[in-house]
Amino acid sequence: MGKLKNRWLIAIAAVGIHISIGSVYAWSNFTDPLKSMFGWSDQEVAFTFSLAILFLGLSAAFLGHFVEKYGPRKAGLLAATFFGIGIVGSGVAVLFESRMLLYLFYGVFGGIGLGVGYIAPVSTLVKWFPDRRGLATGLAIMGFGFAAAISSPAMDALIKSVGVQWTFYILGISYFVIMLFSSLYLEKPPEGWMPEGFKEKVQAGKAKAKLDLSQLTANEAVKTRRFWYLWIMLFINVTCGIAILAVAKPLAMESIGIDMVAAAALVGAIGVFNGLGRIGWASLSDYIGRPNTYTAFFVLQIVMFALLPYTSNQLLFIVMLTIVYTCYGGGFASIPAYIGDLFGTKQLGAIHGYILTAWAAAGLVGPMFAAWIKDTTGSYAGSLTFFAGMFVVALAVSLLIRVDIRRLQEKNEKKAKGHTPVEVS
Repeated sequence: MGKLKNRWLIAIAAVGIHISIGSVYAWSNFTDPLKSMFGWSDQEVAFTFSLAILFLGLSAAFLGHFVEKYGPRKAGLLAATFFGIGIVGSGVAVLFESRMLLYLFYGVFGGIGLGVGYIAPVSTLVKWFPDRRGLATGLAIMGFGFAAAISSPAMDALIKSVGVQWTFYILGISYFVIMLFSSLYLEKPPEGWMPEGFKEKVQAGKAKAKLDLSQLTANEAVKTRRFWYLWIMLFINVTCGIAILAVAKPLAMESIGIDMVAAAALVGAIGVFNGLGRIGWASLSDYIGRPNTYTAFFVLQIVMFALLPYTSNQLLFIVMLTIVYTCYGGGFASIPAYIGDLFGTKQLGAIHGYILTAWAAAGLVGPMFAAWIKDTTGSYAGSLTFFAGMFVVALAVSLLIRVDIRRLQEKNEKKAKGHTPVEVS
């Protein structure tokens, strides 16, 4: 065996990949330049982003098994290749003034790189941090959340200095290099590995190694109720969150009467809380448990979404919106650890990929629904009230999954006593 790698450097490598692919959230920097250069509509430009998110979900689902079979290093290199080609190819699309090429490179190739790059480091980190699953996945996915804040100023400066075409070339090569070197350090820990300090505490009886409820393959997991409970919870959390993210600026202007500059600053601020929520909630979930964390998300958001349409006080409105976005980010960051708790780490990457189809679906449904409510009623208030109702459903599901967990725990206890085999459904 070679020298064991440093798990904190593994975490930094994971952050490097996520900061690169998370730049997709800064896509809006290209909206006005592309519109003015080629006369494309808002909808035509925005479809590029929607396509990338769609292929993120699809590639995560279909290539999750690739991650498990070939390991995080090869999966990361595959992600770097697709994402690098996608961004550099977008520059070629600008050169040829082709919207279809932009959809192909940024939407399809870039989206595939996004999906594989998203799940490969996260599934690996869960295995390196059996003692701090939430913290580890929160670190990587925090990188994805903060990426827009890091990439946006760089994109803006490059577009003004070298133009859109060369901005894509420079970014594509830069992301490829970062993802390449990050991927080369990724590696699974040895089977049954535990960190030294934690192992000693377990042996001394000062700590208890947390046992997963089961060890299932991805194909076994999708046949269980608890898989679909997780899918529904993530779908509702993302649908409502991404819908408000898409209209945060006009919503704030409409609700509390702030001007466009202040609304833009607010959008930046909630982006920061989106990132902070990822590391904060995921770390907290290590102490209060994943079921309690998700129940807290939904209780908080039922209250926030119910009150937001009737809130005219600027400070209160901003506080509530930032709370919503900590929950939005926290939902993404806590789900891999929850998957590990319920299904084990045997094929965590593949199961995570299947779960992320909820993100792809929500990315299409949420913004379209919010826009439809606005067009129909002339206000965003109706969508906020509807979303509060959706969170009531999510809360009910977060309680139902506890019943399933408790039933499986009882089965495991009986098995340990030699009474009956454990069911996987």
